Amino acid sequence: MYRHLPTRRTFLAGLTASLAAPTVGRASGLQHASGHAFGTTWGISCNDPEAVEASQRGVTALFAEIDKEMSPWRADSTISQFNRNSTGVIASAELSYVTQAGLDLAALSEGAFDPTVGPLVARWGFGPITQGALPDWRGVSLANERLTKNDPDLTLDLCGIAKGRALDRAADLVRALGLGSALIDLGGELRAVGQHPEGRDWRVAIENPLTTQPAGIVLNLPAGFSVATSGVGTQGYGRNGQVWGHIMDPMTAHPVAGKLRSVTVIGTEAMVADGWATALFAAGDHAGPEIARAQDIAAVFLFDTGTGLRRIETGGIAAVLS
Repeated sequence: MYRHLPTRRTFLAGLTASLAAPTVGRASGLQHASGHAFGTTWGISCNDPEAVEASQRGVTALFAEIDKEMSPWRADSTISQFNRNSTGVIASAELSYVTQAGLDLAALSEGAFDPTVGPLVARWGFGPITQGALPDWRGVSLANERLTKNDPDLTLDLCGIAKGRALDRAADLVRALGLGSALIDLGGELRAVGQHPEGRDWRVAIENPLTTQPAGIVLNLPAGFSVATSGVGTQGYGRNGQVWGHIMDPMTAHPVAGKLRSVTVIGTEAMVADGWATALFAAGDHAGPEIARAQDIAAVFLFDTGTGLRRIETGGIAAVLS
């Protein structure tokens, strides 16, 4: 499910040029489309003004379709219907695909990623699923075009993976419209369609989780690759010297605690990168890097030392970091 990065030698051969400013889309001559979806913003940067207009219309419709099926914030979504129903619902091919990906990731991460964690998220003030059973991803099943559960109170929340899937589908859409070079941004998750118009990799910055310091890590995002970051970010608060975020540790039923502040994952599928970034952050300070090494995931972990940041790199991601 997870395709590895090219070799370090391949990447280093493409990193000899000096870095441009890391802000996405700053290069002159780029055209932009943007909008709102999933409670965040999205944008496309490319050099084709005609295609970008068509992309804006197409992506707006695509994201609305995905939101209608998978948003737990909408009472009329298929996910919300599943959460209210005591047994399950008929699932489309798309919903089945994303749900199965979430269940597979839950198994690979030993439950660090859990798509049934919604009630815990709401309990800590971050999500809409205010009623339901404790997390148990093994209680969700897919068979014969039907999504079922073994506990009538079990709920499903695919927010930790659906945004990445939306980004993958948006990339397919813009390619079908003839865009061979574009960078798509969905709430800070990025996917590169082809290379930058200048003939190089797209260059993007990893947000510094310590807001008092500037972004200091830039990565080169190759054609066909995606990058996703999970962490405390803007969805968090401090209490008694501890920073609490929206990502839950299913083992403790509390927000992830410790010094880990963000995890960035790069891979060929935005859905997979999105899910693994969430899983690795949820796994915490020690288990997160251990799982990443065991699964050979290209990731960078950023920890708050009290005076700055410490980072751990796994899976060959060093080849694309500056």
